[in-house]
Amino acid sequence: MPAGMFMAVILIAITAGCGSSSQSKLVEGKMNVVTSFYPLYFLAQQIGGPDANVINMIPAGVEPHDWSPKSRDLDTASKAQLFLYNGAGLEAWVDDFLEGLPGDSKLTTVEVSQGITKLAGNPEDKSPDKNHVDPHTWVSPKSMQVMAGTVLHYYVAADPVHKAAYEANFHLLEGKLSALDKAYTDALSGVTRKDIVTSHQAFGYLARDYGLKQVAIMGLSPDAEPKAQDLLRITKFVKANGIKTIFFEELVSDEIAKTLANEAKVSTMVLNPLEGLTPEQESKGEDYFSLMKANLKNLVQALQ
Repeated sequence: MPAGMFMAVILIAITAGCGSSSQSKLVEGKMNVVTSFYPLYFLAQQIGGPDANVINMIPAGVEPHDWSPKSRDLDTASKAQLFLYNGAGLEAWVDDFLEGLPGDSKLTTVEVSQGITKLAGNPEDKSPDKNHVDPHTWVSPKSMQVMAGTVLHYYVAADPVHKAAYEANFHLLEGKLSALDKAYTDALSGVTRKDIVTSHQAFGYLARDYGLKQVAIMGLSPDAEPKAQDLLRITKFVKANGIKTIFFEELVSDEIAKTLANEAKVSTMVLNPLEGLTPEQESKGEDYFSLMKANLKNLVQALQ
């Protein structure tokens, strides 16, 4: 493919996710917890168990980076006991959202990524309106363990009556996360290659914690527009370093990754950033653990 045509195909393939908010309702007699996106919803459900009613604001199939809440989301959150958001710049709307809460709201707000040493995002981008922190903490099982502990702390503080149940649920979850962490450590310490080329800069914490190097086509937001010179640089990197696979994700267009892979004559494979479930994954009962295990299988296959 001629270079000009290659770049044209790449640049017109960029798309962004959109969608509406969840219609879940508050439940009287339970602790109502509102979460900003899927990984926090998963943690809140696992730890809360039957004593909590968890409402996720972003529905299945919607990419969270460009989503923003509606007035009904603010109304629901204002009547809940806990609001869990990731922080680190993921939810650009959160400050305005919290300022809109009524003065009599008893909502406790929790930045769940607190306590995790953050990674720089795009340090070469000096624009004042750009986020320089990578928010994708949850993609590493090690970070997810820290986040689970944070959720437990605020559950117990908000609803001490059910402390024993929340702690029991947490210990079950912690055991599964520890096993997942060990599986990643054992499997990725034995691979011969360490470079992963991804469509979206979402795997920095996973790369840091398990000895990999991430080379991303796009930035922290999956609909960020890559520069032509960056695309050419990545293509040269793939060819020069014997990369066999370019990873893409389900919630945004895979055209850029597939066009690059075709240009470099390599394959493509899914690496899920777990920002949300697709409707199909939701209907099949997929969850954080099943998708992270699928990610590990694909990583090992690509890096052998």
